[in-house]
Amino acid sequence: MTITDAFLSLSARTGRFTYGAPRAYTLAEDGTRLLLLRSTGSEDPLDRLHLLDLTTGEERLVADPAVLAPGHSGRRAELPAVERRLRERTRLVAAGIGGYAATADLATAALTLDGRLFRIDTATGTAVELPTAGPAFDPRPHPEGRRVAYVADDALYVTPESTPISPTDGARWGVAEFAAAEELGRSRGHWWRPDGGALLAARVDESALPRRYFADPAHPGEPAEDFAYPQAGGPNADVQLWVLGLDGNRARIHWDAAAFPYLCEASWASDGEVLLTVADRLQQRVLLLSADPATGATSELSRTTDEFWVDDLPGTPARLPDGRLLTAHDSPQARGLAVDGKPLDSAGLQIRRMVGQYDGRLLCETGQGDTADQHLHLVDPDGGPPELLSAGPGVHSALAAAGTLLLTTATADGVRRVVRRAGRELTLTDRSAALPYTVLPRLARVTERALPTAVVYPRGHVPGRRLPVLLDVYGGPGFQAVAAEPRRWQLRQWWADQGFAVVTTDNRGTPFVSPDFTRAIFRRFSRVALDDQVDALHALAAHHPDLDLGRVGVRGWSYGGYLAALAVLRRPDVFHAACAGAPPTDFRLYDTAYTERYLGLPQDNPEGYTDDCLLTDAPGLTRPLLLIHGLADDNVHPAHTLLLSQALTRAGRPHSVLPLPGVTHMTPGGTNEQLAMAELAFLRASLG
Repeated sequence: MTITDAFLSLSARTGRFTYGAPRAYTLAEDGTRLLLLRSTGSEDPLDRLHLLDLTTGEERLVADPAVLAPGHSGRRAELPAVERRLRERTRLVAAGIGGYAATADLATAALTLDGRLFRIDTATGTAVELPTAGPAFDPRPHPEGRRVAYVADDALYVTPESTPISPTDGARWGVAEFAAAEELGRSRGHWWRPDGGALLAARVDESALPRRYFADPAHPGEPAEDFAYPQAGGPNADVQLWVLGLDGNRARIHWDAAAFPYLCEASWASDGEVLLTVADRLQQRVLLLSADPATGATSELSRTTDEFWVDDLPGTPARLPDGRLLTAHDSPQARGLAVDGKPLDSAGLQIRRMVGQYDGRLLCETGQGDTADQHLHLVDPDGGPPELLSAGPGVHSALAAAGTLLLTTATADGVRRVVRRAGRELTLTDRSAALPYTVLPRLARVTERALPTAVVYPRGHVPGRRLPVLLDVYGGPGFQAVAAEPRRWQLRQWWADQGFAVVTTDNRGTPFVSPDFTRAIFRRFSRVALDDQVDALHALAAHHPDLDLGRVGVRGWSYGGYLAALAVLRRPDVFHAACAGAPPTDFRLYDTAYTERYLGLPQDNPEGYTDDCLLTDAPGLTRPLLLIHGLADDNVHPAHTLLLSQALTRAGRPHSVLPLPGVTHMTPGGTNEQLAMAELAFLRASLG
């Protein structure tokens, strides 16, 4: 489909306004230099590696895909399968240099292009291609930069040897399994010891897992791809952790993996101690353990428990530089921190992430007041009151090292990135396209549950003109839709300009309001989410008389696609048409770590899984429904949509299906914009 709309065409060409923006920052441990990735401009998808000297302000290009790998196209199909899947897990849409790793002083970096391995001297920009045993993945330079560890064909290697440092035993070494990368926030599987004498490595045995297959019907002569998938109620990967010495010595890290199967994080302490975070299957108990790398024996440092689930708080649990233990501390109304079990004074803040140490205190991303905003606070580990570091509304985030602070501020006017060091400020160069719209959504907290909502009207809307409503929804755990980050409002403004009042609501179950708000979905997804969306819609209409509740469409993707389909199946009195993209229609077919965290095991909560399944609702469909799914989606398998379509067909219920051959869960390369045109035509025809 040709994209004829000017906004959608620009969005597709600019990677949804991300091409040319800096990303993937790494600060040197002394705070004097910064590595980052950025392309040459707003329509260039190929990211290059740059080094910024924070003392002089000089920026240098140190690695260019066009030079390192002439002919590199950035096409995902040309990447090793393991890297393609990691990019999918981490939602990386940029081409060129997808990621890199560097020594602590940033003197040496390592990266791959199309499976080729390069070591970069960042001072000179000199790149050396290193021979590998196969297509290389996830390179990590030795602490002194002399050697590089990498994964090839599921084995862990260290240059320049051509034999693996890991045993050859049929397992996958040095990688993160699906559950860790997709759901637990751990995307890597090997770590250098600080002195460079050994590697800490994950060993992943997926032999007990079922296989998922992806055949491309547009290329029937090509074999189907497959990979191991941990399905709810079924087996997980067997994950072990080993210390692999360069001298040939090996030691397995021992913990009760039967009780705590999830390896959430692993690292080396500066003194050579191994630290690891593990969780039980339902993620109601999370342990921080220390391990002796010589014997593998572990001891428990901290334990966090919750009757619902332990919600991840990035940056915790952790050992502070003085040896004290930092953990999350939740009350029903606030997310906080504790040091050695003693709650810190956070003055009612919602702690969202512990960034690191700055000025002798804990630098935290926080919520305070309007949930659409994110602030920065310094929290005193000794119990003093927190100090606000950010200024004004917006989404503020940070990175810190040795007195240097990188601040990112996103407001309706755009995104600004500033480095503060030694009393000076340096603004990072941003070559991304200017955002076409300055969007000021009308925010409100509605109903007795104080649900965060937003309404976007067409530009130039004249009050008194009734508008069909488009509910643009996500509604699932882990993602906040109503936030002051400007890029996410661009497409919503486009939808509004097509003649809709666009409504977005964060129902209970979404993050950053309070622990109680998030945990309201425990053991049930559908009831709370749908009830909140309906109640919020009616509450908004009472204050926005131009919302025509006789014409309500709903669109969403992933969990939002599930909620869109759920809306027309169960509440056709409220919702009159739906576009459901990549919906998980039966959570018994979704992955273990996500689904069981909220719903428990299928065998323990059969009523909950049945209640949240859409397949049995098929005979009741009375409203127009468009199902959309990428046939290469390895997150929500296309079987979810096909099974719902099959159930609807058997029940004699008309519906539409838009299959997308070769398209993954992320809908890259302009697919998202093409879908917007298809959805617009469907909704206009359906709503009148």
